[in-house]
Amino acid sequence: MSLDSALSIAAGGLANINTQFALVSQNVANAATPGYALEVSNQQSVTADGIGMGVRTGPATLQIDQALQSSVVQQNAIVSGGQTTQTALQAIDSVLGTPGSGTDLGSLLGNLQNTFSALLTDPSNQTQQSAVVSSATSLAQGINSLSAAYGAQRQAAQDGIASAVGTLNSTLATIGQLSNQIIALKPTNQSSADLENQRNAAVQTLSRLVDIKTAEQPNGDLAIFTTSGLTLPTRDGATPFSIADATTPVTASYPGGGLPGIMLNGGDVTSQMTGGQIGANITLRDTTLPTDQAELDEFSQGLSSRFAAQGLALFTDPTGNVPSGGGAPAQSGYVGYAATIQVSPTVSGNPSLVRDGTNATGTFTPNPTGGPAGFTALINNVINYTFGTQSQSGVSQPALNTNGLGPAGNLAAPFNATNGALSDFASSLVSSQAQQSATATANLTTQQALQTSLNARATAVSGVNMDTEMSQMLSLQNAYSANARVISAVQSMFTQLLQAVQ
Repeated sequence: MSLDSALSIAAGGLANINTQFALVSQNVANAATPGYALEVSNQQSVTADGIGMGVRTGPATLQIDQALQSSVVQQNAIVSGGQTTQTALQAIDSVLGTPGSGTDLGSLLGNLQNTFSALLTDPSNQTQQSAVVSSATSLAQGINSLSAAYGAQRQAAQDGIASAVGTLNSTLATIGQLSNQIIALKPTNQSSADLENQRNAAVQTLSRLVDIKTAEQPNGDLAIFTTSGLTLPTRDGATPFSIADATTPVTASYPGGGLPGIMLNGGDVTSQMTGGQIGANITLRDTTLPTDQAELDEFSQGLSSRFAAQGLALFTDPTGNVPSGGGAPAQSGYVGYAATIQVSPTVSGNPSLVRDGTNATGTFTPNPTGGPAGFTALINNVINYTFGTQSQSGVSQPALNTNGLGPAGNLAAPFNATNGALSDFASSLVSSQAQQSATATANLTTQQALQTSLNARATAVSGVNMDTEMSQMLSLQNAYSANARVISAVQSMFTQLLQAVQ
């Protein structure tokens, strides 16, 4: 090997060390960057006719386990969706109350029943009559508050979808731009590791919006699609996905009921956008919260009609009417009634009507003006039948609906109205909806633990280990010094050679 070769090899070694120093610096600077994958150099010995000619440095690549990375991406969607669901249901749970707390439906209904029992002991007592009206008002207001909570969270879900769709579009555009740069670098034998790390970070953002899978193409491009098979475009302009701004009145539903779907270049792809924030918000908007609302509407209508059936229109809508059922769908006459139920202004203005009654029925005639002050017929009927399992002696109460609910009649409560009593339905409603929140919290805790485990495994494979990088830096310093000494020695030998021939 000639001195020229030795000098060339040492100079090449210094160039290689410079490249590796730059990688160490990049890795250390990004040690705390979420999702950053370690960038490693690729070098190999160069020989010619069996003679060593130094080292060749190839493009830096990412140290990454693709299968593990795919698991992390999918787990991101699960956790993000779980967080979205938990946030909404916890807000409902805070208004719902717990059985026996005094603020839940069952407790408020029980308080109303107790005031009627107290009135029975002295029907002419105006204080007791007013207490009945007050308890009824508290129940109606509790129903209103719970309905408002459903509405607020449903609107938040709609707004969340719209916001996430905007982020979806911008993130896909970013991925497309990075992919274009990566594709351009591939044929030049230059490293695209920095760009790939940026693209991976964008994929992490995307995975929190919707459940996705990715497939890197031979040319460096990245194909992205949902688990249902929908390809997500990265080069279809600024806003390939869209959703119209909308409010979410209780009478609105999707599809076909006034609420918008997610559109991709003009086609509705809502059903294919599952998982993540978007999928969770779709479920909340179109299924979970409308079902909760429908259950409360059913309770409200049952409460009102059962009082009216005994001769006391205690609860009405703002027009003073008791909504009727029996339509198609089942709740067509009272969708959203829980939002507006109130104590009848007629009764609140004349509390003695809780003793005398407001309307005749087939088995009851109201106490006429000037009638007995101790009139108890209505009070007995309310206690025995409105709050009971029979509408009159020997006749069972008509069952409250738990299927065919909502504006489109396509929703079902996750419980059955077993014995027909209002208290049973109220208890089932509160317990069921409270369990939704508890289940969401428990599931989220489990999935977050799995996410932490997957992230730890991914970091062990792809993360920056500062001890390793510092050790690498010291090794590079030593190698740099050694190569520099080789160059110095060769230069000294050249000098001696020139002096010898002069």
